[in-house]
Amino acid sequence: MTGKQEDIRVLVVDDQVLIRAGVAALLRAAPGMEVVGEAADGEEAVALAAAHRPDVVLMDIRMPGMSGIAATERILEEAADPAPRVLVLTTFDLDEYVYAALRAGAAGFLLKDAGPQRLLAAVTAVAGGDTLFAPTVTRRLIEAFTRRQPPETGPERPAGALEVLTGREREVLRLTGRGLSNAGIADELVISEATVKTHLNRAMAKLGLCSRAQAVVAAYESGLVVPGSPG
Repeated sequence: MTGKQEDIRVLVVDDQVLIRAGVAALLRAAPGMEVVGEAADGEEAVALAAAHRPDVVLMDIRMPGMSGIAATERILEEAADPAPRVLVLTTFDLDEYVYAALRAGAAGFLLKDAGPQRLLAAVTAVAGGDTLFAPTVTRRLIEAFTRRQPPETGPERPAGALEVLTGREREVLRLTGRGLSNAGIADELVISEATVKTHLNRAMAKLGLCSRAQAVVAAYESGLVVPGSPG
């Protein structure tokens, strides 16, 4: 591993060279950040992610050839543990491609016109395993597209898939889908936050999910949470 041990290792992916170079330059100038590579398309992103094992991948979502959605899915499928956290860069927040990227396992999304401090804060947040946006933002996006066919295929999550979960795991997943934090779920179920985390991690492992956003998508697509329901 190169650089300081605490440095966040970032791979920057964007087909527009000026945007890619600008983001990379910003990260290189920031303390605690290390740019391990720059990719111009999805295929290159997959190769560089395997070679450098970044902590975070800043992924442009619309690129010629392999899209950011397909690249995200490939990177997460092929990554050694721990897998990188993928942060999608997009122009519009209510975007079906962003929804598909979250469905594929991206940890969050960031608008391309976000300021430098927002970008650095977002990279730091996802690298630490934190959720990037308020739950209402993720829910708004997922509710907008959950009944539509994603632009690229992804794992099917019928209601029957939830049969592998225990009753408590289903309940924790349902409350996660409603947008509650671990602390909120703990209060709702009168259990500890550590127990909530254990149940959620087990549920995600059983369903093959790799991010909290993906768990929210799964809760909706399986019918465990219904669009427009309170919460």
